[in-house]
Amino acid sequence: MPSVRKIIHVDMDAFFASVEQLDRPELRGLPVIVGGDPGSRGVVAACSYQARVFGVHSAMPSGRAHQLCPQAVFVKPRMERYREISREIMALFHRYTPLVEPLSVDEAFLDVTDNQLGEPSATRVAELIRAAIRAGTGLTASAGVSYNKFLAKIASGHRKPDGLTVIPPDQAPSFLAVLPIGKFYGVGRVTERKMREHGIRTGADLLRHSPQELVALFGKSGRFFHDMARGIDHRPVEPVRVRKSIGSETTLATDIRALAEVDAVLRQQVLEVAEVLARKRTGGRTLTLKIRYGDFTTITRSCTTAQGFFDIADILACLPQLVAATEVGRRPVRLVGVTVGNLCDEREARQRRIRQLPLPFPEPVTTTATAPSTGRHGQGDQK
Repeated sequence: MPSVRKIIHVDMDAFFASVEQLDRPELRGLPVIVGGDPGSRGVVAACSYQARVFGVHSAMPSGRAHQLCPQAVFVKPRMERYREISREIMALFHRYTPLVEPLSVDEAFLDVTDNQLGEPSATRVAELIRAAIRAGTGLTASAGVSYNKFLAKIASGHRKPDGLTVIPPDQAPSFLAVLPIGKFYGVGRVTERKMREHGIRTGADLLRHSPQELVALFGKSGRFFHDMARGIDHRPVEPVRVRKSIGSETTLATDIRALAEVDAVLRQQVLEVAEVLARKRTGGRTLTLKIRYGDFTTITRSCTTAQGFFDIADILACLPQLVAATEVGRRPVRLVGVTVGNLCDEREARQRRIRQLPLPFPEPVTTTATAPSTGRHGQGDQK
């Protein structure tokens, strides 16, 4: 077994927007925004590079995107079409290696250390993959090649669109030294701001801190950041990714303030989550409620129990106290979501259901119930 792995990260370029331009040639070269109508409460799901030069980006409210780029063409997402092309691309990856780890419909890690072509050069394999994607779908992809997942992912975004970047082991230290701290895996906006407050702006700044100092500043993530700055990442490419949560989320057409209206949306989401739990024959120990208010402030409230959440009754028994720990009913609400996380395996779920069989099905507890103030639970932000 070679001591140095050869990892490729392939990322499609502006995938949703590029598919729309592919299927509708009249859109090619134009700023295209995939998402909700600018006159609605929608958000940008994706946008072409022609739209990005105006400052448009994903997750931006469609109305704001229209202000920045009034000449943009807005199109509604066609998820089934995107999934169709994604399946073609993922099948293409498997021609080169069985070690393919999809991250989403438009990106994946590939371990080509021992590939099916017998090609010793990972760079050459990446070139062949990009050419095959273009020939097979008419779309472009960017790729990064390195000796671990962290560096391969950074490399794939280095020369977008339609780019290929290689970071060999001997060049990793100099590459990371000048890399802005916000580009490091696991560093979100809040962490980046905190790092900058402590004078950490690049990988070189991060290198000057010991593991103990970083742990003191950032908790258990500190040791992870210490390794990242040194190009250390032992995570394998995992062909089967374990699902960590099951949830349902809804962006409302208009802000709602009435508790009864939020209750109705939550009930539908609980039903959807419970149906998936039943179909997957699983459950989870953590229930999380997500609320986004009208001013875009987003909060989560969660509770974790040893008994877990396996069906509608389990979820409805805990949900009221989570709702009570928010300002639902007092502030306009834009988005609501329910997620069951910390999933258990099928055997544990089956044992749990068997133990419940002799018991009567409990009466649902509505989300409009008032919970005691001691029932408040919090959960930090999640990437």
